[in-house]
Amino acid sequence: MSTRSRPARVRRASVALIASAPLALAACAGTVNLEPAPESNAYACAEISVRLPDEIAGLDRRTTNAQATAAWGDPAAVIYRCGLPAPGPSELPCVTVDGVDWLLDESDAPRYVFTTYGREPATEVIVDDDVVRGPDALRPISAAVASTEPTSQCLAATDVFGGGSVTSEDDGADSGDE
Repeated sequence: MSTRSRPARVRRASVALIASAPLALAACAGTVNLEPAPESNAYACAEISVRLPDEIAGLDRRTTNAQATAAWGDPAAVIYRCGLPAPGPSELPCVTVDGVDWLLDESDAPRYVFTTYGREPATEVIVDDDVVRGPDALRPISAAVASTEPTSQCLAATDVFGGGSVTSEDDGADSGDE
C-alpha cells in the first residue's frame, strides 16, 4: 500500500465529516430569542440562573440570547426571565410552590404567566399548559428562586382582617334607624 493512498482516505473521511456536520447541527434546536428584563443584571438573577435545571418535565433546556433567561422544549413550552420590577399588591391569585409565592395570570390561557411575589427583582415564568402543567414547571424553578430571600409574602383576606368573613358596614343587622 502506498503512502499516498492513506492521506487521500483521511482527506475523504475529513471531507465527509465536515459535510455531515451541518446536518447534525440542523437537528439541534435553535436559540430562543427573548428580551432581557430591565434588571436582568441583578446579582439575585445570577444566583437563580446558575441553579436552573437542564430539564423540566422531560423538556430539555435550550440556549437563549438574553441575560437571565431560559427556555425548555422545542418549541419553547416554558420560558423564564429574571429581573422584572417587583409587583405590588395584586388581585391575581397567589400560589405557593415549595416556599416561593407566585402570582398567576390566566388571562392568556392555556398560556399561563407566573410572577414571583415578595422577591426582588421578580422572576417571570410563562408556561404552555398544553405541553406541561404549571406546577410541574414551577417546582424545579422554585428550587432555584428559593436561593434568594423573600422580602414579603402573599396574604389572604383572612390574614389581613384576622379571620372570619369580610362584610361592609351596610351588610350588618338593621339598627332600627329609619
